[in-house]
Amino acid sequence: MTTHPSEKKSRFEPEPMPRRDFLGLAALGSMAAAFALSIFGMLKLPKAAVSASPAKKFNVALPDTLPEGEAFVPPGRNVAVFRDADGVFAISTVCTHLGCIVKTSSAGFDCPCHGSGFQKDGTVRKGPAPTPLPWLKVSKNGGVLTIDEEATVKTGTKV
Repeated sequence: MTTHPSEKKSRFEPEPMPRRDFLGLAALGSMAAAFALSIFGMLKLPKAAVSASPAKKFNVALPDTLPEGEAFVPPGRNVAVFRDADGVFAISTVCTHLGCIVKTSSAGFDCPCHGSGFQKDGTVRKGPAPTPLPWLKVSKNGGVLTIDEEATVKTGTKV
């Protein structure tokens, strides 16, 4: 672009930036941004991205005031522990239909998701659950009960 000799350019007007200079600065800026984001990503690597799950084998102490035949659900666990005249047993509270957590009721257990019903011994009272709730392995070490959520036992096994 040529200017007429009679038109004087002000010394305060900035020089136009050539396209090559602009593209060079844009490339440097994008490189710096990519470097900063990669550093941020590397700083997050040592921290685990998943939360720890509780151990599948745990100890529980039953309350002394727990009546016979009444379910005790330890906080944060998917297990119902019962005490009766014959001993102590534990039943999983994970529905055998689609894995919802069943709630205790006066009749036993009820699934809030799809309406399955189970008796207090885990047998199916009404469907769509295909199988009864599994009984879990319970062992007694002194006055403390150890429940293993990964080990199932035959229905009716009590400690």
